[in-house]
Amino acid sequence: MRDRRVPAVPAAVALNPDEYAGRLHDWHEAAVSDHPGDPITQRDEPASPSGEADAQHGETDRNHDRPPGTPDGPRRVIAASWRRSLSAGIDPERLCSYPGYETDDIGDARRSHPIGPHLPMLASTLLRTVYCTGMIMTVADADGRVLWRDGSNQALALGESVGLCDGFVWAESAVGTNGIGTALAAGRPVHVYPAEHLVKALQEWSCSGSPISDPDTGEIVGCVNVSGTPDHLHPATVALVHAAAKLTESHLALDLRERDARLLAQHEDRAHTSRATGRSALVTATGRVLAGELPGVPGAAGLAAVTGVTGHPVDRIALPRNGDTVLLRDGTVGLIEPFGNGYLVYPTQRVPATVLTLCFLSADHPTAHLDGVPVHLSQRHAEILALLALNPGGMTADQLSFQLYGDLGKPVTIRAEMHRLRDQLGTAVAGKPYRLTCEVTADFLEVQRLLAGHDPAALAQAYRGPLLPRSESPTIRRTRDELEGQVRARLLQDGSAGALWHYAQTQYGRDDPHVLERLTILLPPGDHRAAVARIRLSADD
Repeated sequence: MRDRRVPAVPAAVALNPDEYAGRLHDWHEAAVSDHPGDPITQRDEPASPSGEADAQHGETDRNHDRPPGTPDGPRRVIAASWRRSLSAGIDPERLCSYPGYETDDIGDARRSHPIGPHLPMLASTLLRTVYCTGMIMTVADADGRVLWRDGSNQALALGESVGLCDGFVWAESAVGTNGIGTALAAGRPVHVYPAEHLVKALQEWSCSGSPISDPDTGEIVGCVNVSGTPDHLHPATVALVHAAAKLTESHLALDLRERDARLLAQHEDRAHTSRATGRSALVTATGRVLAGELPGVPGAAGLAAVTGVTGHPVDRIALPRNGDTVLLRDGTVGLIEPFGNGYLVYPTQRVPATVLTLCFLSADHPTAHLDGVPVHLSQRHAEILALLALNPGGMTADQLSFQLYGDLGKPVTIRAEMHRLRDQLGTAVAGKPYRLTCEVTADFLEVQRLLAGHDPAALAQAYRGPLLPRSESPTIRRTRDELEGQVRARLLQDGSAGALWHYAQTQYGRDDPHVLERLTILLPPGDHRAAVARIRLSADD
């Protein structure tokens, strides 16, 4: 194999933009080659002319002469984007942007999108720069579909030549690394230099994009992006684009407060009715509690606790997609009644839970569902539920304390945690000893069951990663390591290429040299998965 590595240079030596562009060409060729010799490294990003690291904290880069990379590899955000794009099957030799909306549907999408009313504000912030420099401003939805474009006729025509058209998809999974898709995938403002685009047809362009988040749920709802040729698009443009995105978020937060205030006013007008005097809660369409009190829901936080506006915790009810009832955290059934743009929820009778579903594999934020209704768990409560699921006969406070905290554990701490957990799960948890009284389905229990069988493909599908990866509980850590080791050994011994590829997407499997080497043997040389495996192997050299 021909050695195509960039000669070793001390990491402290920085590259100027021209040198960085030259090196990017080599790294790009190595990344997409069937015989890569140069790693896509994930180095800590040095200060760059884009100012994107500073823009994330609301500051602009004050030194536009600082180089964007090191001799060791592309910037971390770009290296990660290349990995995602190649894993999604992007061909660097082909540009495959495609329509994400039918012509008749894009109008409806624009009218219903929350960013739509704030386009004039975005235009007043960015369009003067866009028109003066021959660039294009685009606003896309959360899936990377372009909803709005603006710029000179010449610039728009140039954009259309690469598929930057209304309704077209610019997610990384469609066109690889770019200012729209990469900002959405990374969840942060990003400037993409020409040679940093994975698809070669886009390497005449530079892009600066920033995601826009919903202040209610915290979810990304879209992205604003400015694209142009390198001669016209200064890397510091990303700071301006990021400022426009944050300004849009502040306007969305004002919209949210106004909707909340109107709903609260309607609720106060209704307060004189006999039914409204009972225990109930006023919730928004997203399930955020504005007023009232319900079992297992510790009272309304009101306007001051809107996620993304104040950073305070928010009380929420997981509203069902269909039906007029909801199972509350203590096992009580709540009756849902539409009210204005939200709902009123009234507690009725208490019913025993039937099924508790736990999703704890590869979960930084573990989830649980009680009869299909989401239950909000702390890390400690997730650890307790994992231990109870692994010990169906039950555990005493002393046993739980030792398995959670080791010798430093105190049973009184466990009793307090169990009291709070029973407030959420109601009759699903019993005491003396502490145990789960309902049917339990858990992803980690399913993996244990499959390990006892002979279906490596099903095992690979079921194993999404380590059990509660943030847990420091001695017993959870031991169980986590045992599961990881058993799954790895079984798949290396009996797994097909597809099964091993699934495992290679997990936290520990993605950089496991034995797994990657096995993939290069099992997969045809031209398979993109084999190329990804070789890239990851070279990164470990």
